Amino acid sequence: MHTRFTASQSVEIAIPEQPIPIQHYLRQPQRLVNALVDPTRIQHLSTEVFRLKMRPLNFMSLSIQPTVDMKVWAESNGTICVRSLGCEILGVEYINQRFDLNLKGYLSPHQQATSTLLKGRADLEVLVELPPPFSYMPKAILEAAGNGLLKSVLLTIKQRLLHQLLVDYRCWIISQTGDTGVDNENIPLLNPE
Repeated sequence: MHTRFTASQSVEIAIPEQPIPIQHYLRQPQRLVNALVDPTRIQHLSTEVFRLKMRPLNFMSLSIQPTVDMKVWAESNGTICVRSLGCEILGVEYINQRFDLNLKGYLSPHQQATSTLLKGRADLEVLVELPPPFSYMPKAILEAAGNGLLKSVLLTIKQRLLHQLLVDYRCWIISQTGDTGVDNENIPLLNPE
């Protein structure tokens, strides 16, 4: 019997006005992927498809390491979309054969008077058939633990996005303009990790 875990996370990021609007930066899915995940954990499969090797996750006494193939693309209105294409669980073959991960998300620019607001949302769902003794545990306990784990994964990604997107956007502007005098007021200079 499959157990279903779900989590959702929203984000809003105020982007200060810069010489090059954020919409130009967002046309490059690779940059957004690097802001979402440590670049050493990314394998570039094609223009829009990336393989992300996640850090090991602990669920009760199980340690699993998902590797997720994701499509990341820009729509004509400037919205960046993310969708999982497949997933492999390293280390636990029983779960790998009975595991399905679905991730859908977007990040969309909304122009305001003096800045742009990026609004986004990610929805994550996992369907898994757990082995004994987990399959004998009360469903409510399993769901609470699984939903909490997924929520923590999305929260970690959100925190990284909040910091890394602004840092990478600033670096990209400097590389495009050669201008180190970009508006640094609301853009952190150091990687918080």
